[in-house]
Amino acid sequence: MKTISGGVTAAKGFEAAAAAAEIKYKGRTDMALIYSETPCQAAGTFTTNVVKAAPVKWDQKIVAESPFVQAVVVNSGIANACTGAEGYGYCKDTARECARVLDVPEDAVLVASTGVIGMQLPMERLKKGITLLKEAKGSTAEHGTAAAKAIMTTDTVHKEIAVQTEIGGKTVTIGGMCKGSGMIHPNMCTMLAFVTTDVCISKEMLQKAVSEDVKDTFNMISVDGDTSTNDTLLVLANKAAENPEIAEENEDFRQFAAALNIVNTYLAKKMAGDGEGATALFEVKIVGAKTKEDAVTLSKSVVTSSLVKAAIYGHDANWGRILCAMGYSGVQFDPEKVDLFFESKAGKLQIIENGVAVDYSEKEATRILSEPEVTALADVKMGDAAAAAWGCDLTYDYVKINADYRS
Repeated sequence: MKTISGGVTAAKGFEAAAAAAEIKYKGRTDMALIYSETPCQAAGTFTTNVVKAAPVKWDQKIVAESPFVQAVVVNSGIANACTGAEGYGYCKDTARECARVLDVPEDAVLVASTGVIGMQLPMERLKKGITLLKEAKGSTAEHGTAAAKAIMTTDTVHKEIAVQTEIGGKTVTIGGMCKGSGMIHPNMCTMLAFVTTDVCISKEMLQKAVSEDVKDTFNMISVDGDTSTNDTLLVLANKAAENPEIAEENEDFRQFAAALNIVNTYLAKKMAGDGEGATALFEVKIVGAKTKEDAVTLSKSVVTSSLVKAAIYGHDANWGRILCAMGYSGVQFDPEKVDLFFESKAGKLQIIENGVAVDYSEKEATRILSEPEVTALADVKMGDAAAAAWGCDLTYDYVKINADYRS
């Protein structure tokens, strides 16, 4: 298995495009297209928020009921959330226009939106954008990167990755792109993530792989504790690699799942590290937990604590805040057994042993916590289970960005 350059266009048979349709802003690309030359199996996971955006409802229906998918149309700037029947009708209108322009069935088109909640889409601009996307689409890495940039909102960098592995004697490629910077919280986030692969796999096995993997990747990140209305992860598989179809949980399935995990983990961490106003990716590892569920709960409790996040911003080894967040998580553990370490590229330092502070150097701790990627590792000594969660520090700029977001 190896990482290669590219994103959603890395897999055979996929094309992508970006267009400037002036959905909300002028002077930037704000629409993206992913297109497969041949029909795809589709799988997806979506927001757990009761308030679901119109595109989420549309995509849930298409993923569940359509025999195949061939295109995804994405816009940034306006989320098409809390827009009622009119907003859902615009999803259908978008799919119909894309179907006409690309000559694919209407129910083979997925849609996604990100941006401000409550505004209706300017459909005439969006329809013109679809024509521009068709004219611009291509299969190069540059086409994929352009699409990844077009879906950004408050993101500061585009996010894409591709990996290759061998399955059934054939080279299989998985590529992905995502956006997400704010309104990010476990159980998906204001994230749009799109993964393409040329693997040959049944719809049932594709959905199984996606649903299982999201538990350890996208569901383990948090920026601000807000679970979005628009969270969407879509995975398309077009069979172009011509490997024997993966129709059961065999070694080929496990190899595909491992490659998918690399893609999703990378994208999830990129989102966490690009949190609005963030200066550092903050990772929390829990080891020695009694169960996996306990480890997940403990790691999420720490990574979502505003006080812990503020301490990370200040490069302050305020370990009491971490132990406190673990304590109110609901997990039963013995605080007098906990060991805690901070680590980064600058080194690793033990902060507490068996629940009590050791004689560590505050200067050394600050040096370690001043890196752009930092980890808190807690061993609770209750068992063999482990989990990791990802977030970011909490900065002054987070408030500034979100105070001005609609203007």
